[in-house]
Amino acid sequence: MHGLGNDFVVIDAINQTVNLSPEQIRFMANRHFGVGFDQLLLVEKPVSSDADFKYRIFNADGTEVAQCGNGARCFARFVHEKNLFNGDEIKVDTDSGQLILKLMANDQVLVNMGIPKHAPFEIPMTTTQESQIYAVDINGTSTQFGAVSLGNPHAVIQVSNIAEAPVAELGRILESHPLFPERANIGFMQVINHNHIKLRVYERGAAETLACGSGACAAVAVGIEQNLLDNEVTVDLPGGQLKISWAGRGEPVFMTGPATTVFDGKISLC
Repeated sequence: MHGLGNDFVVIDAINQTVNLSPEQIRFMANRHFGVGFDQLLLVEKPVSSDADFKYRIFNADGTEVAQCGNGARCFARFVHEKNLFNGDEIKVDTDSGQLILKLMANDQVLVNMGIPKHAPFEIPMTTTQESQIYAVDINGTSTQFGAVSLGNPHAVIQVSNIAEAPVAELGRILESHPLFPERANIGFMQVINHNHIKLRVYERGAAETLACGSGACAAVAVGIEQNLLDNEVTVDLPGGQLKISWAGRGEPVFMTGPATTVFDGKISLC
């Protein structure tokens, strides 16, 4: 499946036993020898009594993470297409809290991504003082960014031209910088106007992807905090568009975008 080109292998771990090692995940993620994906998604039985499913996410390098917005939309379509769930609103347990997913018309899915966290210890960052703009020295140059957690850590850098942004080089360095003890997703945001941005994201454990749903939410939250954006924003990613809305501190972020099934298959793993 994919959400704007951010692609996933999604596995039903309810009707079969699934125990994957990091080596097996890396093999499946290999686009030459396996299936190929940015993230692997597991559909499991819920942990909470009021949830419908548990949602687990693994990056292509085999590491488990707590949140993936594009994956959440694909998760919603998967459980509906596989007749695992018949309703239009799905409550899902994740390691970062519960998500509420709503199936819409035209293959669109609305996701309540939860309330952004801004305190450094919640992101987490090693700095103690919260700020709208942080600065870090990278190869002798000061780089400014905003930071927020959407269940996973995000740093957002404003750039003047998204096409010329040093996503690969700076993204790789900042993703694993000591400031971020759990690493971070690095967003590069070009503001077009108060309701429109362009965005590229270097994801931890996956490098640059065609789209990052939580990254889009993080960019909009940071942009609103810095008075660059209004409450409803269209986000252009390399793979397509997302609609993001946020009413401000203490309120959840809502994301609307497509989810597409590409093919079904089986794979034998040693």
